[in-house]
Amino acid sequence: MKAEIIAVGSELLTPDRLDTNSLFLTEELNKLGIEVLRKTIVGDNSEELSDAFAGALKRVELVISCGGLGPTADDLTRETVADLLGRKLQRDDRILHAIETRFRSLRREMPEINVRQAMVPEGAEVLDNARGTAPGLWIEQGDRVIVLLPGVPKEMRGLFEEAIAPRLARRATGLQLFHRELRVTGLGESHVEQRIAPVYTRYKDVHTTVLSAPGEVQVHLRFWSDDPQQANKTLDEIERGFDIALTDRIFSRDGQALHEVVARELALNNTTIAVAESCTGGLLSQRLTSIAGSSSFFLGGVVCYSNERKTAWADVPPELIATKGAVSPEVAVALADGIRRRVGSALGVGVTGIAGPGGGSEEKPVGTVHIALAHTAGVAERALTLPGDRDAVRWQASQVALDMVRIYLLYGASDGKLSSKAQGRSSKKSTF
Repeated sequence: MKAEIIAVGSELLTPDRLDTNSLFLTEELNKLGIEVLRKTIVGDNSEELSDAFAGALKRVELVISCGGLGPTADDLTRETVADLLGRKLQRDDRILHAIETRFRSLRREMPEINVRQAMVPEGAEVLDNARGTAPGLWIEQGDRVIVLLPGVPKEMRGLFEEAIAPRLARRATGLQLFHRELRVTGLGESHVEQRIAPVYTRYKDVHTTVLSAPGEVQVHLRFWSDDPQQANKTLDEIERGFDIALTDRIFSRDGQALHEVVARELALNNTTIAVAESCTGGLLSQRLTSIAGSSSFFLGGVVCYSNERKTAWADVPPELIATKGAVSPEVAVALADGIRRRVGSALGVGVTGIAGPGGGSEEKPVGTVHIALAHTAGVAERALTLPGDRDAVRWQASQVALDMVRIYLLYGASDGKLSSKAQGRSSKKSTF
């Protein structure tokens, strides 16, 4: 079965309101083996609404709308659908009684306009809404099904789970959506695509999407099948191909963020960490400590923006700052080693850079960042030129710092440097 979702409401066409209902419905429909082909947002305009429903009914078997079932003049979904299908609206006294009872329970008098919510297209099945005054409606038109749901998320979700999902499950064909999500860091979107395209293009029935996100690339695999064993075997084959193409750049296979992965590895390895941050302004500390139980591995951190604080809190020699500059590989190394020794952690991370928008120069432009990871055997350092605005530079810097920790935990260190596999990820100059 194919479906379309129509979100109704002029407020959804402004920057002030996000359509979360469609996200919920897409996930739930996919679980039932129903593929969503299109989502449409339509304002409170009967002509536009009629066009949206008419077009959807030509394309798919199931149309679900959210919103436009309230009592006010701009709630037009019931009337529009009834007119489109050539059905009369009839008052359902049972619905009216339920609305009146609800108002009485709240010790309020029901406004006359709420009678509109008791108007039902001929032949529609009424779906009781225990959470609000607008009932849902199930309408069958030939081999098509139209479902009208209220726009209030709590009401919509309750009605879908209790009344719609069971009906759709009975129509299920056994087809399911099998999904994998891999997250990659240290490579740009085009580089990821270039490496993995020779793998996924061999599987014509698997839909592969490569998405760029700040500091990472997400690869989504979607496969519709009625054979779970074969579907998982196919996705496993593709994933093994991606492993060869991307090596250790895949940091997550279950949707976990990089800081969640690093936190898990720190805890599993009983490894402690401390950080000294300048340009990231505490972002790295915040991400690590957002994990429950982080006190077992995160011993402390400082945000040392000024040169004086770099010396006072992380023991960076003032003469080093004077000769090399606060934004330099030497200072990043000193920050990492200084905070590690100060706090007594196994690992120390130092971050210094120019996040912008000002402060850059020809020699050190905005986006210049130096990150160092100190451990008991020595220090690894990375020099970066990061694109984007201030927030983007800070986020990407925190991603690189976390990835350096991840690689260290995977491969360890020897002779004062990261091991040979990890060392290749800690070059002196990188551009993202």
